[in-house]
Amino acid sequence: MKRAIQLSFLFITSFLFISCAQTNKKINGVSFVASPQEAQQENIHPLLQLNANHASIMPFGFIKNTTHPELIYNSERQWFGETLIGAKQYIELLHKNKIQVMIKPQIWIYHGEFTGYLKMNSEEDWKLLEETYKAFILEYAQLAQDTNVMLFCIGTELEQFIKHRPQFWNGLIKEVRAIYKGKLTYAANWDEYKRVPFWNDLDYIGVDAYFPISENKTPSIEESRNAWLPWKREMIELAETTEKKILFTEFGYRSVDYSGKEPWVSDRSMNKVNLEAQNNTTQALFEEVWHEPWFAGGYIWKWFINHDKVGGTDNFMFTPQNKPVEAIIREYYKKY
Repeated sequence: MKRAIQLSFLFITSFLFISCAQTNKKINGVSFVASPQEAQQENIHPLLQLNANHASIMPFGFIKNTTHPELIYNSERQWFGETLIGAKQYIELLHKNKIQVMIKPQIWIYHGEFTGYLKMNSEEDWKLLEETYKAFILEYAQLAQDTNVMLFCIGTELEQFIKHRPQFWNGLIKEVRAIYKGKLTYAANWDEYKRVPFWNDLDYIGVDAYFPISENKTPSIEESRNAWLPWKREMIELAETTEKKILFTEFGYRSVDYSGKEPWVSDRSMNKVNLEAQNNTTQALFEEVWHEPWFAGGYIWKWFINHDKVGGTDNFMFTPQNKPVEAIIREYYKKY
C-alpha cells in the first residue's frame, strides 16, 4: 500500500510536469574514458552494439591538492585523450558514427582527493584558480563550438568552489554562452545538486547519480527500486521549479558486494566481485528512472576504449564492459 501511494504521487507529479506528448528518446550515453592513443573505428563498434547514442568526452586538468590554485591542462605529459587534440579526434570519430557528444572537462587532484573540497586559503589564490579554471573551460568551450557538440559541461563536483565564488560562476556561464551555442549543464554530486545556485542559467540539471540505495550485500531489484522513490521526489521538485530536465552526467554501480551502499566509492579494498549486485542495482535504476518525462538520460560510468581488454566477470570496478550488466544496458538503451 505504501509503495502504491508513493507511485501514485510520482505518477501524478510527472504527469503535471509535462502534459504534452513526449518522445521516448533519451540520452543513452557512456563516459568515454581517455586513452594514451587515438581512438579507432574498432573502438566505436562496441558503443554501437550497446545502442549508445551519446558519449561524454572528459579532458582533464590537474591540481596538486585541494588548496592549490594553479590548474595544469593540455600538457605533453598527459594522455592523448585528455588533451585538446585528443578530445577533438575522439569527437570527430564519434560524430562520424552518429554518436552525439558532451564535452565534460574535469579536474583531477593528485592522490584522488575529492574535487568538492577544492577551496583556496586566500583571495590571491582564489583569483589564480579562477583565472586558470576559466582558461581551461573556455578553451574547451571553443572546441565544443568548433566541433558542434550537443552538450558542454562547465564543471564537475566543485561544491566549495561554487559556494565561495558564486559571482565567478555567473560570469563564467555568460562567457561560455558567448563562445558556445549549444546546451549547457554542470555535473553536481548527488548530495550537492539541490544547492547549486545557477540551474536557471543552464539547460539541464546535471547529477552524478551515486545515490545510496541499499546497505545489503546483494540488493534486490525491488528493494533498489523502492529506495529510488525519495530521490525521485527530490529531483521532480527541482525539475518542476526550474523547468529543466534532470540529466545523469554520471551513473553506475560497481560489480562488488554492497554496491548500493556508497555507490561513489572506488576504493580497491572493496574487491569482492558481485555481478548480481551490479545487475540488480542497474536494472532498478532503469526501471524507476529512465521512462520518466522529467528525465533526459545519462552517461554510464565508465567505458574504456579497448573493449576486449577491460572489465570481465572477475572485475570489481564500475565498468559494465564484458559483464552481464552490459546486456541490461543494451536492452534499455534500445528501448529508449
